[in-house]
Amino acid sequence: MSADTDHRWLAAAAALAARGRPLSRPNPAVGAILVRDGRIVGRGWTQAGGRPHAEAVALAAAGQAAQGATLYVTLEPCAHHSERGPACADLVAAAGLSRVVVGCHDPDPRTAGAGIARITAAGTPVELIDHPACRASLSGFLTRCAHGRPEVTLKLALSADCRFAPPQGQWLTGEIARAHTHAWRAKMDAILVGRGTLAADNPRLDVRLPGLADRSPQRWLLTRGTAPEGWHALPSPQDIAMLSPAQYLMVEGGAQTARAFLAAGLVDRMMLYRAPQTVGGDGAALPELAADVLAGSDSWQLIDSRPLGNDRLDVYERR
Repeated sequence: MSADTDHRWLAAAAALAARGRPLSRPNPAVGAILVRDGRIVGRGWTQAGGRPHAEAVALAAAGQAAQGATLYVTLEPCAHHSERGPACADLVAAAGLSRVVVGCHDPDPRTAGAGIARITAAGTPVELIDHPACRASLSGFLTRCAHGRPEVTLKLALSADCRFAPPQGQWLTGEIARAHTHAWRAKMDAILVGRGTLAADNPRLDVRLPGLADRSPQRWLLTRGTAPEGWHALPSPQDIAMLSPAQYLMVEGGAQTARAFLAAGLVDRMMLYRAPQTVGGDGAALPELAADVLAGSDSWQLIDSRPLGNDRLDVYERR
């Protein structure tokens, strides 16, 4: 099998993994594809609540067709036993596969190389590829393993002059940009705003897309006081480890909350929805997030920029 073919199948497995996010928590959302003679004979992704794992679903779907197939899986198969299911490394080792291709090493000390070793010891060749799409699909899990906290996405809607408040009674961004935001909310475990945003907007912070209402994330409030019913209180950005087992946190607060997370060095990604109109006045603003300012930044890299109706989405990741 060529390296290009392996990379394409791993990219497909990474796309499949997105179906498990974020419902797979506390487990990572993993994708698995079984390929035999160039055809998919089984596929799976981590199910709600974390079990069954992607490999188990794919092997069950393939049945006898798994014999001699190649397994493409985004994360190293787990090596630890659980009351909720067998170790995937054992299932894979016993499946009679011709080959296993793994897109990302598992940093969990319960697996951390032991999964690959167990499969190899059973006589099935394993190739580990550090695959960018697989790592990206597991970014929240990898962040929690490395730093003990969820991955943080800062989402802001900004005017052309980097202000927040639109004219009274109007939306700053259009319907397409707002729908895009809701699609991203559906990928999050938790969403957070500051006390000022709660008082001014009383936001619902839910997912308002057909069929995705059950993906609405937990609501968190940045406050040293108490949170309203249905909300959770986070005393400071540095306390985000307490969101466990959340792997993905979206921060949607105003300027003060955004600056607090940025100053703490806790923002991994910024999603800036830029509206074409100017707001003016002396309201809250973040001029340091202007496109021309960030273009010269040593800290942020623009990884995506696309039009969304009359608005534009700029996505930055920390270098």
